[in-house]
Amino acid sequence: MPAIFEWTHTVANADLDGLGHANNISYVKWMQSAALAHSAVQGWPVEAYSELGCGWVVRSHFIEYLSPALLGDTIIVRTWVADMKKVTSLRRFRILTTRSDKDIILAWAQTDWAFIDYSAGTPKRIPPQVSSSFEIAVVEDD
Repeated sequence: MPAIFEWTHTVANADLDGLGHANNISYVKWMQSAALAHSAVQGWPVEAYSELGCGWVVRSHFIEYLSPALLGDTIIVRTWVADMKKVTSLRRFRILTTRSDKDIILAWAQTDWAFIDYSAGTPKRIPPQVSSSFEIAVVEDD
């Protein structure tokens, strides 16, 4: 299973803001989609968390925008789990595209997740069957 997962998307009109580049909300959606897809390939689709009765909620997002995503760009969202603590996990992202045969980093980002009991809405220790499904990746430019 991949420690570093790649999710791709082509920037569409619905992703754009009034300035003609991808809206910041689109970046958050892309990050969410990449995280969910990575979790699913690790054996934890949304349904598995529902059956377990617990799963992830976002505590915080951080995004540093470096270059705009434009209509028609094929973006790659690279994501990995940077740490896994008792009840939280940090997931990092690199969002990039290729233009004129050059890779362009569009944004660096991270999301801090908390594991909660769905019925109580309270933090819960991450079960070993969940934590052992994700390799902690160390990426040089972090």
